[in-house]
Amino acid sequence: MRNYIITLLAVCCYTFSQAQDQISPERKQAIDSLALEKVRDLSRYISIIGDKDTPFSEANRVMDRAEELFADGSEIGVSSINRSDINYYKVKQYFKRLMALNYDRVSIKWFNIQYISDLELQPDGRYVGVITIYQKFEAVSADGMKYMDTTKKDITVYVERKQTQIGGRLIGFWDVLLGDIRVTETST
Repeated sequence: MRNYIITLLAVCCYTFSQAQDQISPERKQAIDSLALEKVRDLSRYISIIGDKDTPFSEANRVMDRAEELFADGSEIGVSSINRSDINYYKVKQYFKRLMALNYDRVSIKWFNIQYISDLELQPDGRYVGVITIYQKFEAVSADGMKYMDTTKKDITVYVERKQTQIGGRLIGFWDVLLGDIRVTETST
C-alpha cells in the first residue's frame, strides 16, 4: 500500500509539473511574437555593430545587449560565395569579427523572417523551434571593391519556464533565448 501511495504521488506530481509546462495556444502566440521580436532586435544590433560609422563605444554597448539574447554556448555561422566551407564562432567572437571587418562600408539587412518549425517540447522541459531569416550583406572597400551575398540562416529558439521573485512571491514565466544560427545557403 505504501509503494502504491508513493507511486500515486509521483505520478500526480509529474502530471502537475507537465501541466504547468504546457503552453496554451494564447501563450504560444505571445511566445512566438516575443521570439520574432528578439530576432528583429538581433537584426538591428548586427546592423549597428557592422556599420563602420558606429562609434566603438556604441558598438560595444550594442554587442553586450545582443549577447543577452543568446543561450550560453551559442554559435553563429559565417559563409562566403568565395569559399565552400562555413565557419562557426561563439557569439561574442562573431560580433568582434563583425566590428573588425576590413571594409569602409558595411550594410547588413535581414528579411523574410519566419518560423519554419513549430515549438516542440523536449525531454528537458524546454521547447525548441527554428526561425529562418535571409541576410543581405553588402560591403565596399577603400579601393572600391564590392562584395555582396545573400545567406539563408536558421536560428534555433529555446523557450523555457523560469521563475523570478517579485514582492516576496515566486512568479513563473516563459523566457525565449536564441541558440545557434546555422547557415543553410549562400548565393549572390
